Amino acid sequence: MGLAEELKGMLIFIDTSPFIYFMEKHPQYGKLVRPVFQMIDAGEIEAITSTITLLEVLVKPLREGNKVLAERYREILLGSKGLTTYEVGHEASQMAANLRATYSLRTPDALQVSIGQLYGAEKFLTNDDRLKGLKEIEVLTLHDFL
Repeated sequence: MGLAEELKGMLIFIDTSPFIYFMEKHPQYGKLVRPVFQMIDAGEIEAITSTITLLEVLVKPLREGNKVLAERYREILLGSKGLTTYEVGHEASQMAANLRATYSLRTPDALQVSIGQLYGAEKFLTNDDRLKGLKEIEVLTLHDFL
């Protein structure tokens, strides 16, 4: 079963890297995540992410002066049908602190996972192997689907 088929009908959290691979047409991972984003657009997958993702994807385009790419990221993260970008609030921060204490996660990773948990994501899509040992949410890494 392919990645998109495994996610069909679910509410998923999408970490930063899949957005970058999709938007910047990564030669290997871009082809893998494209069907996921197509299914989100078609309403076959519901997706969430956080403003941490927005922060992370904008750094490189802003540093390089690529205003067009920065705006495309803002459009997909803040205006896409089937994708909701949540702000990080007090409850997510407290959950993230517990995750950091339990797993020694980096703060951005803990916040991402806490948003996924808080808003009911069934799976967490990333390419970060460090998150695979989490018990709170099922983590799927892209390279496992190549």
